[in-house]
This record gives sequence, C-alpha cells and structure tokens, in this order.
Amino acid sequence: MNDPAVKTRFAGHETFPLRRLWLRKAYEAVREDEKSSQNNTFDKDFGIVRFGVGKNMVAAIRHWAQIFRVIEEDGESGTYRVSRLGQLIFDDETGLDPYMESISTIWLLHWFVASDFERATTWFYAFNHLNAQTFDRDSLTESLGLLCKRLERARSSTATLKRDVECFVRSYVAKAGAGAIDDQIETVLGELGLIKEVSSRSFEFRRGAKPTLHDGIFLFALEEFWQNWAPQQSTLSVEAIVYEPGSPGRVFKLDEHAVVDRLVAIDTASKGAYAWSDTAGVRNVARRRDDVDPLDFLPAAFDAETSQEAA
Repeated sequence: MNDPAVKTRFAGHETFPLRRLWLRKAYEAVREDEKSSQNNTFDKDFGIVRFGVGKNMVAAIRHWAQIFRVIEEDGESGTYRVSRLGQLIFDDETGLDPYMESISTIWLLHWFVASDFERATTWFYAFNHLNAQTFDRDSLTESLGLLCKRLERARSSTATLKRDVECFVRSYVAKAGAGAIDDQIETVLGELGLIKEVSSRSFEFRRGAKPTLHDGIFLFALEEFWQNWAPQQSTLSVEAIVYEPGSPGRVFKLDEHAVVDRLVAIDTASKGAYAWSDTAGVRNVARRRDDVDPLDFLPAAFDAETSQEAA
C-alpha cells in the first residue's frame, strides 16, 4: 500500500453505520426510477421525502448501497441502476433474502466492506493490516494517519479519520447504556461477532472458525480474492488464502486450521469448480474451470438456511 496512485476513502457515510432497511429501500427506489427513467433517486430534497430521513441519511443510504453493491452508478449520466447482486438478493419474487433476514447476507456485506480498500479504507485496514488481537480508536486513527502520509493523502485530516474510525467501531459494536437502543438494534454487522468490546476504549477481534459462515459465502469471497490478487494463477496456496491482505482468512478472521478445514472439502462444496491438493507438504487449491462466477456460489448458502428452518 505504498503506491500514491491508490485511492482511499474515509467519508460518505455521514457517520451513520448501516441500518437494516436501508439497502432494501435503496434497491426499491432505484428499481422504480429505472422503470420511470427518473434520475433523482438520491437528490437531497427529493430523497428526504422519499426515504423519510434527513439529507445526511439520504447520502448515507446511497453510500452504503454502493459499498454493498446493491446499486451501481453510471459514470456518464450520474444515474443509478440495480446491480446483478442487488437483483439476486432483493428481488421480490426470486430474491435470496429480500428483507435481510439471513446471516449469510450479513457475512456477504462484511466481505464487501472489509475487502474494499479504495472505498472503505478503514474497514480494509483494520481487518487486513492490524496484526494485534486488540485495538483502540486512538491507535487505529494514528495508524491510518501514518498510512495517509505514506500515500500522500494530506486531505485526510485527523478529525475525518476519527469520525471514520467511530463509524467503523459502531458498525460492529453497539453503544452501551441508556439511549442506545436504536444503535443496538441497527448494528447489523455486529451479528457476526467479529469484534468484541473488552473495555470502554479497547476492542478485540474474534479469530477462529465461524460456524455461521456458509461455504457458499466463503467460496464467493475466495473467487473474488483470486480474481483480484492473482487472476493468472491456476492455483492458490493456503498461505495466500489465510494471510494475504484482502483474503478470506484475513477478512473473516479465520485461522489457518479453520481455512484448511474448508479447503479440504472444497471439491464437494464448489461442485468441482476447485480441487484441494496436499502433496509433499505443498498445500494449495487449483481452479478447474476458467468461467467461475462468484455469484453462482451464493444460492447454496441461502438454500441451506431455508432447509434448516424447514427441518
């Protein structure tokens, strides 16, 4: 991360962590405007009436809907459209989880925000570059400040970084005490248990196996990481999958044992898209097809939850 050309972002959420209904609302609004050819979905005046929130929250809804890939912006016209993923998750008739009731959706959202350095720099840095088990707001802010200096980001003030760090923390850990009920309800990513508050100032990453992380979400993340990190390679080592920044191991806080447990069974889990190899101490995963689409792995995660509920 020493390339000055790399972009960073420490704003856009207006200090509001994601709230559960926002992505559904953004999906519905953009879908309606696509049908009517309107282009003012997130206009600061029209959006206030449409979403029933203040103008800062309208901006936050747009921010999170883009970060979580529910909508896409047309760079030329400035209009928005529903993404393939948005349709796959939120469609009323065929959507995998239209009302965000599944833990698999939450894991997927976490992957999006914690693997995106350029649009959610604090999230990416915290999960992929903080090696200590515990951290606090001040130390994380200081580390981000040093990162900005290395990347020559003079515009990222300490105040901006502090606000971003606070939003990051509140995304995973609800406020405690009186008056914080709404925050506790709306701490969507907190359901994953990835970060635990150990004192009023200190927080701890929870590393290890993640029983609620379905193989379908893990495979989606693995393929995206593969395409971004080593698209020309036909194999990936266990070490890369566990330890490289942006890897499933880093983002999901999986230890090596937990990752290997998943990789050993990857042939079956991926329906033959990947194969596991452990020969002469060299452990890796091989891609058997060149046309793997990460989205193809997602339905299995939600189908599994539906089957468990029916049982």
